[in-house]
Formats: sequence, structure tokens, C-alpha cells
Amino acid sequence: MYKKILVPLDGSELAECVLPHADSIAKGCGVQDVVFLRVVEPFHIPSGSYGTGLSEEDIIRIDSDNKASAENYISQLVSQKKFNGAIIHSEIISGKAPEGIADYATKNNIDLIIIATHGRSGISHWVWGSVADRVLRSACVPVLMIRAPGCVPGI
Repeated sequence: MYKKILVPLDGSELAECVLPHADSIAKGCGVQDVVFLRVVEPFHIPSGSYGTGLSEEDIIRIDSDNKASAENYISQLVSQKKFNGAIIHSEIISGKAPEGIADYATKNNIDLIIIATHGRSGISHWVWGSVADRVLRSACVPVLMIRAPGCVPGI
């Protein structure tokens, strides 16, 4: 059923809580490919900010450092995980996380996205938003949302 799954990761322990679930699905469904995806958002100075002292070269360096850090993180994970013989791929893309994840899934024939969520609702969800929720609403493939350990309902 699921031959190619996408696991978006942002470098946090919360995002990594999906890894045991992805491993179980890989074993149970005969998954052939697992893609660890990291979306790096380009650095930008908020509108209305003055006097940051950053040159265009500084911003390019910051973006390059962020991408290198993401590549290092993902390559370490790929070297540590096995996923029952599935081929593990790593991808680093630039852009906004929700749109990047959904677009990647569509363009690369992903069968399932497995993503972590804080499980926020109410005002905290409204204030902070949710990448996972936006992926759920915009992706054209099934999305499995995994609640982070220790989440409290209604927060």
C-alpha cells in the first residue's frame, strides 16, 4: 500500500518522535523508500526592522550555514536508521515548510507523509499556527500526524 513515505524533520526531538512509527509502517507495509525531508526557510529581515547591520553577503552566508546545518543533521539520521531494508533518502529544500512538504510529496509520488504535531488547539494553535495542520490541509496524499509525547489535550 505504502511504497514511498515522506518524513519531514526540522531538527527537533519533537519531529523525531515519528521515527519509530515510520519504522513500524516500513516493516508492516513493505515500504521501499523513506525520504527524510528538511525544509530550510530563507533568512529574511522582518518588515519594519531598521538598522540590522546585515549586508546581502551576510544573509547569503546565514542561508548557506542553515542549509549546511540541515544537511549535516539529515545525513547523520540517514546513517543511523535502517527501516527494514527500505532505501533511505535525504532531501533538503528551501522555502516555507508547509508548502514545501506538500509540493515535494506531490512532485515525488509520495504515498504517505508522517509528521509530528504538538497537538495544540484553541488559542495556542491560533497564535503559533501549525505546520502539520497546514500540511494536512494542503497535501494531496494521506498524512499521518503523530502527537508528541507529553502533549496535553486542549492546550
